Amino acid sequence: MATKQAGSRKYGEKASEKVERAMHEMKRGELKSGRSGKTVRSRKQAIAIGLSEARRAGGKVPKKATGRKSARKRSS
Repeated sequence: MATKQAGSRKYGEKASEKVERAMHEMKRGELKSGRSGKTVRSRKQAIAIGLSEARRAGGKVPKKATGRKSARKRSS
């Protein structure tokens, strides 16, 4: 099996650093959500915050997934 090249990573180094920092903050109870300022308890939310920060810092992060329409709505 051929190995992937270094340049074909989906997420950059900056993204993993920011997510790692956000996870540590969440575990210590210091991570706050943006608008409400409530303490983040969800692992998924911590990852989303880390990726968002990486995006703002100019890191290599894919675009956010947008809501998809159901097959029935698309066909009509």
